[in-house]
Amino acid sequence: MNRSRIYVVGTADTKGDELNYLAAEVAAAGGDPVRVDVGTSAPLGPVEIGRGEVASHGGAAAAQALASGDRGRAVAAMADAFAAFIRSRGDVSGVVGIGGGGGTSIVTAGMRELPLGLPKVMVSTLASGNVAPYVDVSDIMMMPAITDMAGLNRISRTVLRNAARAVVSMAQAPSLPGGDLPAIGLTMFGVTTPCVTAIAAQLRHDYDCLVFHATGTGGRTMEKLVDSRLLSGVIDITTTEVCDLLCGGVLSAGEGRLDAIARTNVPYVGSAGALDMVNFWAPDTLPERYRSRTLYRHNPNVTLMRTSPEECSRIGRWIGEKLNACEGPVIFLIPEKGVSALDIEGGAFFDPEADRALFSAIESAVRPTGARQVRRLPLHINDPLFAEAAVAAFREIA
Repeated sequence: MNRSRIYVVGTADTKGDELNYLAAEVAAAGGDPVRVDVGTSAPLGPVEIGRGEVASHGGAAAAQALASGDRGRAVAAMADAFAAFIRSRGDVSGVVGIGGGGGTSIVTAGMRELPLGLPKVMVSTLASGNVAPYVDVSDIMMMPAITDMAGLNRISRTVLRNAARAVVSMAQAPSLPGGDLPAIGLTMFGVTTPCVTAIAAQLRHDYDCLVFHATGTGGRTMEKLVDSRLLSGVIDITTTEVCDLLCGGVLSAGEGRLDAIARTNVPYVGSAGALDMVNFWAPDTLPERYRSRTLYRHNPNVTLMRTSPEECSRIGRWIGEKLNACEGPVIFLIPEKGVSALDIEGGAFFDPEADRALFSAIESAVRPTGARQVRRLPLHINDPLFAEAAVAAFREIA
């Protein structure tokens, strides 16, 4: 069996003993350890890749920050440099890092740049708290250090040995069966579930259908998989995260939504699913300026606000401009009879004027090409015929 190359990363200026012990345990577990120093001052022990080499990937800005004596600036600069460094490496089978506050920030910045599925274990004194800023939409495994990393002891040795065994075992694990089908990403909300469920059912024999809940994290995770080349196509029925971005809701996927589609040219079928709503938490959290709007209490903790014609125009233009950056095959489907389970005749969010504004803005903004099309369908988004049309459109371009 080939020995997996495991990058063992930490701040060798403060965690030299721990770094060396962890590397030795990686070797004992059958891995090939490469110690990487991401510290901001002189190391306390030997490493294979020094902080200077890492910092060189951050350019002059990193050098200036490290020389400034300002720890905050130096940590931020080294985080950026390590992210650029790890992106440049083609021999990484897995990464295991150790750190307190600064080290965790630096190491996880690089881990987040790596493809999903590549093993990433972070032993951190922060792992029992809110780790969202460090993990984001990646698959980093956060492992509590239990004791502070201020010298080896019986607890820290146990934790580090377990981390070493974990990362080596993950790196050497055989591929899962069933990976012969190409994977595609689909986005869904409760109000578009009938449509997406029907699409997945029709495609499941030919594709591994990965459905993402469009709650901000879902859209970003899907696009992370697109960037990692783990998805061979996207059926983005539910683009509702754009509403939250532009209208101040709580489930935004950020300004980067749809950028991975443009970067990769992956086949893309999109639609206007749930563009009739902006998400907020409990009613008392609603911004004052929205209190008089059309609202729907989804549950005690989630309040939905109907998008206005003006907001729909802005949302449609934003989506259209993003699609114009896509050079790969794109078909965007407009469901003329409603975009969600609430946007239907007699429904709480039925508003033909707002829908017309949305659809017109999308059509006006998108620049059609041979590969980029907008198609209107005289159907509701949850009509079984709409699901069939989405499947047909995907098969046309995939």
